[in-house]
Amino acid sequence: MKILNSQIIKIKKGQNLKIIKPVNIYECEFGNDCFVGPFTEIQKKVKIGNNTKIQSHSFICELVEIGNDCFVGHGVMFINDKFKDGKPAFGNKKRWLKTVIKSNVFIGSNSTILPVNICSNVVIGAGSVVTKNITKPGKYAGNPAKKIK
Repeated sequence: MKILNSQIIKIKKGQNLKIIKPVNIYECEFGNDCFVGPFTEIQKKVKIGNNTKIQSHSFICELVEIGNDCFVGHGVMFINDKFKDGKPAFGNKKRWLKTVIKSNVFIGSNSTILPVNICSNVVIGAGSVVTKNITKPGKYAGNPAKKIK
């Protein structure tokens, strides 16, 4: 058995990155003035823009890009595998899909974000499940998330 400690390895970072341990963050990129709360995992190839805050207990998987001036609430989960064949891809990265979050997007606590594109100036209500692209600014909530304002 091999037990690893939480770690921060091979990251690219702008100025004023603040990380509260324990976290697992590896092979990803941060802009300036970012914050990452404790008990968070951010995987390789993730890109996070300037002035973006990631709160505690969140999981950001490979193939996620988050823009500038965004907020990711506590316990937000990003998914890159849609179980297309009724089962997980089991490491077959060719079946993983990308998520792009533009700027000024605020994602409420305990939301789940499937592989989608979300335009700028969007608020996602707490506990929402985003299953489809969001192409118009506004407030979205529910399971599946729908525009409410």
